[in-house]
Amino acid sequence: MKKQILLTIALIVSAFIVKSQDDMPVVWESRMDHKIEHNGTGTEERGYSYAASDKEITVFENATGKVKWTKKFKEIAPKLGKIDELIPFWESDIIFLFDRKLGKDQIACIEMETGKFLWSTDKYQDVSEDNVVYIPEEQGFAISLKKELVFIKAQTGEEKWSTVKFKGVVGSYVYTSDGYLITVNFVPSSLGALFSGFKNQIAKINLKNGDIVWENTYIGRAERKVISKEFLYDLFVEGDKVILRMNGYQVYDIKTGASLWSAAFDYTPDGLASRPANAKRFGVYGGVADPVRVGNDLYVLDMSNKRNQYIKKYDFNSGKLLWTSPEIKEARAIPNMYVMGDKIVLQIGGTVEAQAYIYKRTNNADGSVTITEEWKIWYPNVKPNGVQAFNVSDGKMAWDSERFRKGITNMIDAGDRVIVSSGKALYSMDIATGKERYEVPVAKGGVGNAEMIYPYKDMAVVVGEKGVSTFRMDNGELVGSGKYKTSQLEDKFDNILIMKTAGADIAAFDLNTCNYLEFKARKGSSTTLTTDGKFVYVYENKTVSKVKTTK
Repeated sequence: MKKQILLTIALIVSAFIVKSQDDMPVVWESRMDHKIEHNGTGTEERGYSYAASDKEITVFENATGKVKWTKKFKEIAPKLGKIDELIPFWESDIIFLFDRKLGKDQIACIEMETGKFLWSTDKYQDVSEDNVVYIPEEQGFAISLKKELVFIKAQTGEEKWSTVKFKGVVGSYVYTSDGYLITVNFVPSSLGALFSGFKNQIAKINLKNGDIVWENTYIGRAERKVISKEFLYDLFVEGDKVILRMNGYQVYDIKTGASLWSAAFDYTPDGLASRPANAKRFGVYGGVADPVRVGNDLYVLDMSNKRNQYIKKYDFNSGKLLWTSPEIKEARAIPNMYVMGDKIVLQIGGTVEAQAYIYKRTNNADGSVTITEEWKIWYPNVKPNGVQAFNVSDGKMAWDSERFRKGITNMIDAGDRVIVSSGKALYSMDIATGKERYEVPVAKGGVGNAEMIYPYKDMAVVVGEKGVSTFRMDNGELVGSGKYKTSQLEDKFDNILIMKTAGADIAAFDLNTCNYLEFKARKGSSTTLTTDGKFVYVYENKTVSKVKTTK
């Protein structure tokens, strides 16, 4: 399930004057009996969300805003003197409550939908959302601690087993029908100091008793995005093989764990973007394109050497290397690789994604403390830039466009061509020759330079500095335009694209018309966009509001 994206707490008010637009319609507004210092928004299908202070919590219905229940924490879990942190595990319908004490954290778990107390413990320390994984197939939590991995039943807290043979956090996994877990370990950026002696492990674990059936090593760095929480790799079973797709392919025997073949390369995106001040968690993503599999042909980018990179073609059945391309010199990032007909087209440099959780604690003159949190997603541009094509038959370079040496945002697959954005113009490129079929200035859209482009129906959507515009991919004709304030892409859902300002004002664009509805954030409020993009929940002081991104 895709995680909901948290929008930044409002800090400033934009001074830009734009054409009048309709506000997002208010579905309902509900007032709590307490301040809102913590909040969590469940999916529309789940049907409920919560708002809490450090002393009490309210769970309310998503459809109506009606309160389901309100309770004081001391009444739910008497052993908790205070609440320092609250972590929901939505799939389990359980909230972890923490009273953080030096070396003796107290944890209590409650049922989210009813407020029922389930269990409490002070046995586990250094627990956070980053080292707890819910395994719904066994209705339990795998908790990765400094010295061991433990598995506990979600409803009772009963410890079923522990093992010291698996180090790190349980990552993306495959659950087998006979009760085994095949998974890889990883270390979240916030927990780097927790796991001493860490090594890359792929393992098969018996979930009944914690026995490690087999284990092996893997190449690369398994990661999860720090805000949106998507895993940056795939793990799946195909026949009698376990396949790890991460900076290439690594293939293992499902019965023994033996490595059958590997076409993967260690790549780290270090230096592609600067870590913000006070960032507790930070990551950069999309620096190397995913491998492309066409039938039994597998195309992988080897970017393990920072000075020289290559495309490598493998036979998927055997792992045999078929050819290696000429050097792609000093590319710091290759975000896109398309196999189109008899050509492989590469985007050199351009837009990547960065995410950071920023936490700042300020001691005020009156002795009080102000905590500022920001969940930031942005899109840095990496140089050098270019577009190159290679033959699928032998790996030789087919063409190299000089056009994009000075800049590129990204490129998209448009069937028999690629559409490339330089930031200032859109170019339609012939796959066979690299010749330009047309060039269209993005200034025609009236939304500033392009930050990125992506396809929608038969159009190229330009996400601009101040809004959104659309162009026909076949001839470059301008279709629609909607000018907004200085803003960045927040998310997209079918025909709805969400833009967000630095002050957390948001605009929901309908890509069929480029018209938008706006929500103006108040200072001190926080907002959550639902996973389907249809609603925004607004949490402010003691009030929760639900607004629609469409009419």
